Amino acid sequence: MASREIEGLVQALSRLPGLGPRSARRVVLHLVKKRESSLEPLLSALADVAEKLVTCSTCGNVDTSDPCAVCRDPRRDDTMLCVVEEVADLWALDKGRLFPGRYHVLGGRLSALEGVRPEDLGIDTLLARLEKGGIDEVVLAMNATLEGQTTAHYLAERMEKFPVRITQLATGLPVGGELDYLDEGTLAQALRARRPVD
Repeated sequence: MASREIEGLVQALSRLPGLGPRSARRVVLHLVKKRESSLEPLLSALADVAEKLVTCSTCGNVDTSDPCAVCRDPRRDDTMLCVVEEVADLWALDKGRLFPGRYHVLGGRLSALEGVRPEDLGIDTLLARLEKGGIDEVVLAMNATLEGQTTAHYLAERMEKFPVRITQLATGLPVGGELDYLDEGTLAQALRARRPVD
């Protein structure tokens, strides 16, 4: 059996997404075996991030500086704003530099079951950014869930008074997807969003 401290590390790691108790134990065993090449650099990196971590006051991204690297990037198109639910969504979209504009992280989505109300999200800061002007298009990049679509609809209503074009991500069939493997909701959305053949 491992010491109380090592078991504590296993328990702490097992609370991370994607790591259960068995995976966490394997990670800890690796870190212990490779102390100098894995454990010590990991501890140093964690301490460095913990000391410097901040939330961007402009967009809500998480970085080690405020404003974040995305907001400081002069190559970004200031007339386009992509609204996402969480920081993970921003990182996923920005990983491939697919969106050339700026971002806004809400910090969640509306959910009656979880008690998440509009005032619990970064909606007021989003509207304040629109009031400043200069934004021509807002892309609502909500997740394709009931709560995500409810949030997108609510945001669209709140933004009606601003002279901006409101768009949302396309939904439906994924590239390479086979019809018999898709759920009914995805198929229904794909049929509703059908377009002429080029």
